[in-house]
Amino acid sequence: METSVYLLASNNSDGNINIYDVTDGSNVTTKTLITTSVAADGIYYDQSDDAVIQASRSNLGLEGVTNISTITSGTSVGVDIMGTQDMSSPREVAVNGNFYVVADNADVDGDTNTPDGRLYIYSKNGSSFTLRNVITTDFKLWGITFYNNDLYAVVDATGELAVFTNFLSNTTDAMLSASKRVVIEGIVRTHGLTYDATTDTMVMTDIASAMNGQDDGGFHIIENFTSKFNGVSNGGTLAMSLQIRVAGSATMLGNPVDVAYDSETETVYIAEAGNNGGRILAFNNIGTGGNIAPVLNNSLAAASSVYLYKN
Repeated sequence: METSVYLLASNNSDGNINIYDVTDGSNVTTKTLITTSVAADGIYYDQSDDAVIQASRSNLGLEGVTNISTITSGTSVGVDIMGTQDMSSPREVAVNGNFYVVADNADVDGDTNTPDGRLYIYSKNGSSFTLRNVITTDFKLWGITFYNNDLYAVVDATGELAVFTNFLSNTTDAMLSASKRVVIEGIVRTHGLTYDATTDTMVMTDIASAMNGQDDGGFHIIENFTSKFNGVSNGGTLAMSLQIRVAGSATMLGNPVDVAYDSETETVYIAEAGNNGGRILAFNNIGTGGNIAPVLNNSLAAASSVYLYKN
């Protein structure tokens, strides 16, 4: 039986969940679930409950909708899995087992000259999310992703990538510095990232100037990521020669805020928040990088997050 491939997308325009069937790249269909949120960000698919979970920016908590494969497009859905409303400005979600980590990019101490953020750690149990603890960081947050037990995080407003080793072992509220921070050469301001363990590939987005939402963004592909990242010292730079960059006027990348990667087809999916108000884009034939036109270009106002799953 052929594997079906789906792309989930959240947005900050109406908060609804968009599900794209991208199994056949030449015939993409879309299903929309109408949610109680009016703005949302980080999104994830939980196969055990056939559920979509997203971080509601309007309700300030994690919200899940179960049995999504049986719901028809245009249906108004309730919240089947709910968390407490703890956050201020939730962004990306990263999942490790039953632990859901949400990056919050709101200023913590009221001093905008000292960048900081928070990582909210929730445990999922049945139909609820319970806040376990909150980690405060010494840099602004946006995208996060797990690689085994290590949590990788973009350093917002920079071109840096940080890692917190054995992250979930931090079980109490605390201030925590990254185990390592590395400059990713060529990135002006990073937002989204995703890691593919089967091919050891990291993909990161570059929104460049937040004021230019049309064509100054891009994304970087770092193959053989582990050895390359480990080969750079803390505070060092991962050279552009070790990466592949896709950018240019043909890409329609202005503010690419999140990314998903299908290693089987070598396809990169982007939540583009700026260009023409927002788009869902896909790129293949990415091996040499450059100014590549997308093979998928769907409008989605204020697109904020994407997640790829197969069944």
